[in-house]
Amino acid sequence: MGRTYFGTDGIRGRANSKKLNAAIAMKVGQAAGRHFLRGDHKHRVVIGKDTRLSGYMMENALVAGFTSVGMDVIMTGPLPTPAVALLTREMRADIGVMISASHNAYPDNGIKLFGPDGFKLSDEDEEAIEAAMEVEQPLAEGDAIGRARRIDDARGRYIHAVKRALPVDLRLDGMKIVVDCANGAAYNVTPTAIWELGAKVIAIGVEPNGKNINDGVGSTALGAIKARVVAEGADIGIALDGDADRLIVIDEKGQEVDGDQIMALIGSRWAARGLLRGGGVVSTIMSNLGLERFLQGQGLDLVRTQVGDRYVLEAMKAGGYNVGGEQSGHMILLDHATTGDGTVAALQVLAAMVRTGKPASELLHVFDPVPQVLKNVRYEDADPLEAQNVQDVIAAAQAELTGNGRLVIRKSGTEPLVRVMAEGDDEVQVNRLVDDICEAVTKAI
Repeated sequence: MGRTYFGTDGIRGRANSKKLNAAIAMKVGQAAGRHFLRGDHKHRVVIGKDTRLSGYMMENALVAGFTSVGMDVIMTGPLPTPAVALLTREMRADIGVMISASHNAYPDNGIKLFGPDGFKLSDEDEEAIEAAMEVEQPLAEGDAIGRARRIDDARGRYIHAVKRALPVDLRLDGMKIVVDCANGAAYNVTPTAIWELGAKVIAIGVEPNGKNINDGVGSTALGAIKARVVAEGADIGIALDGDADRLIVIDEKGQEVDGDQIMALIGSRWAARGLLRGGGVVSTIMSNLGLERFLQGQGLDLVRTQVGDRYVLEAMKAGGYNVGGEQSGHMILLDHATTGDGTVAALQVLAAMVRTGKPASELLHVFDPVPQVLKNVRYEDADPLEAQNVQDVIAAAQAELTGNGRLVIRKSGTEPLVRVMAEGDDEVQVNRLVDDICEAVTKAI
C-alpha cells in the first residue's frame, strides 16, 4: 500500500505543516499505542527528543495520544536516538519514540518509533499504524487512562551504557578530542562520556537554543570542527548529527573521514580479533567501490542494501552480521546497540588509536576510495525521473560505466531531492556523467 506519513526513517517534515503537526502527532500516539496494547500488563512508552523548538509541541501531543488509549508515558527530555532505543528495551516498555528530524534544519521535525526490542519498526508495523491513523481509535476510560512522568536519570543511564562499549582495560588519558554535538540531542552526554574515560574534551555545538540544531555544526557542516581540530592540535574530531546516530570523524590534519572508512576499520579489526559475525559488513548501494574491494581482499563480503539504516539493520539481522552502516555515518554495531550510535562507533575508533598508537590520519586511511561524485537536484511536484529524456540519459550513462564503475539514481526518502551518484576509476568520466544526468533532471523540472 502507499504511504502517507512514514518514509525511510519514520515520519519527517516541516513542523506545524499539513504533514506533521500536533494533531498528527496525537494520532500517531493513539494509533501506535493501540497497536502495541498487547497482553494484560500495564503498558508503557518511552519518549525522547532532540533540541528543536517544536519538540515541546510534538512531545505534548504524543503524550496526549498515548495516555488517551491507556499507555503510561516516560519522558526523557533531550537524548540521542540510540539512548531512546536502549531505554525502551531496558525499561521493558512496549514502544519507544524519538522526536527528531536527524540532520535536517530546525524547522523540520520527525517521529521515529521503536518496538519493545529496541529495534525500529518493520514496514508491516508502520503500515498498520498508518491505517489505524485513518480511523478513530477506542479511548481508555476512567482509571485506564495513562499517566505521564519525566525521569531525571536517563542521561546517566545512557552514559553508563556507552562507556561499556570501550574495553575495560582501555582509557583515553592523554588524548585531546574535539566533539561536535550539532547543538543536538547529545550536547551533554557524549562530551561527558568521553571526558569520564580520561580524554581532554573540547566541545562545540553544545549550546542548543531550539533553533540552532545542525546550524553550521555537526556531521553535515564540518567546517567548524575541521578548523577547531587543527587550531587545538587535537588528536581527532568527532562530529555527530542532531540525534547522534551518525558519526563523521576528522583526523588530526583536519581531513574528513566518512562512514566507509570507519566501517572498514571496525570490520577488519573485529575480524582479526574473531569478533566479526556474518563474514562481512552490511552497507548500502551508496558505499564506495573501494570499500567493497578492500573487504574482498580481507576475505570478507560487502552486502549492499537500499539506502536507509533500517534496511541495513534488516539485512544484518537476517544474515547474522554485527557490523553495518552507511557512508553518511550511520554506524550499527549490534554487539553494543540496536540502532545507529555515533558515540559508540567513535569509541571503537578511539580504542583502535589507543591500541595501535597510530594517528587518526594513518589509522583511518584503510583503503583508497574510487572517485565518487554525488549531486542533488531539488524538485517540487512531478517526479523528474519519469521524464523520457532523463531515462535516456541515465541509460546511456549506465552503458558507458558497465564494467568500470557504478551509477545510482534515487529520490531521497526524507527530502524532495533527486540524488545522482556515479563512481569509477576515471574521475573525469564520473564527473561528466553526473553533470549530464543532473542537467537532464533540471530541464525536466
